[in-house]
Amino acid sequence: MSTTAKPLPALDGDNAPHWAGARERQVRVQRCTDCGALRFPAARHCPTCLSDANDWITLSGEGEVWSHCRFHRLYFKGFEDDLPYTVVLIKLREGPFLYSNLVGIDDTQIKIGMPVSAVFDDVTPEVTLIRFRPNPAQNSRT
Repeated sequence: MSTTAKPLPALDGDNAPHWAGARERQVRVQRCTDCGALRFPAARHCPTCLSDANDWITLSGEGEVWSHCRFHRLYFKGFEDDLPYTVVLIKLREGPFLYSNLVGIDDTQIKIGMPVSAVFDDVTPEVTLIRFRPNPAQNSRT
């Protein structure tokens, strides 16, 4: 049972391996076993070669801020106390993109190209979300 008013991911759907990886402090994405293309969210067919052969792999968890936006309008009641809040689009070093949040930084300091590393936030006993923190030691432009 959820202990948060915020929307949470479905843990038993197509992306279950991703969320299981987050519980284990890993960033997992789907990989086409025919052409090697990486993707998230999960899809039945590879968008590159249309194969339905795939597995899940663990990535480095490192990447960079590709884009970000600040939400001032309430879309989900559970985020009311967080307004305004920032959502970032992270390009992982290996190529796929994840939407997330940054921690450990004031939103006014977020910059495109900023290097980041995954951190894991246990929001309920069942759900761990992947967030990111600045990582100045990592080279930007992954």
